[in-house]
Amino acid sequence: MEDAYKKQIVEGLVFASDTPISEQKIAALVEEITPAQVRKVVGQLNEEYTKSKRSFQIARVASGFQIKTRKDLSPWVKKLFKGRIRARLSQAGLESLAIIVFKQPIGRVDIDAIRGVNSGGVIKTLLERNLVSIAGRSAGPGKPILYGTTKEFLNYLGVDEIKDLPKPKEIEEIMGKLDSSEAVADNILDALTAGDELEAEVEVVETEPDNSATSLDDHNDGNGKTE
Repeated sequence: MEDAYKKQIVEGLVFASDTPISEQKIAALVEEITPAQVRKVVGQLNEEYTKSKRSFQIARVASGFQIKTRKDLSPWVKKLFKGRIRARLSQAGLESLAIIVFKQPIGRVDIDAIRGVNSGGVIKTLLERNLVSIAGRSAGPGKPILYGTTKEFLNYLGVDEIKDLPKPKEIEEIMGKLDSSEAVADNILDALTAGDELEAEVEVVETEPDNSATSLDDHNDGNGKTE
């Protein structure tokens, strides 16, 4: 198989995939190419994109490859998608997710201790949205379940590994300069993506008490205070 054709195949697979596709997956689909060759081809494609001043590149996201627009075009991409998708997380959800991100693997009891309230319902919401998953069990008494973030979470933020995220102190400095919850949401996401383009504006919603129904974030499992 000619090198030029290999490039076309790799580029086509990355372009067609609706989720980040790994070099192992590509190699499994194309028998005449190895994972190492896939990485080499991706590098060559990105060089060609840069030389021809294309608006996109192939980025490594959540242990796979994905075509993304260039970072310097993010202001216009954000305008295009503004308001189209709203992932609604309560303040409790955002707090719990942040704790899991930087303390994982971590159990619910420890999350509760940090927040000072019962987080059972919040964790259930994060599990349902595939932002966190069960990462195992602790060796401590009762062997409690431990939680960690998912590849879907990394894909959503556009990063390859957790270590690519900014340190908690950097996020605290950003939050300290903001007043509204909506501004906090936008700037936290900008910080977490480290300049990557956002595919949608995300709104953090403070849930109001509702006497007519109980939301997932207000769930009380009988073992602690409600949100």
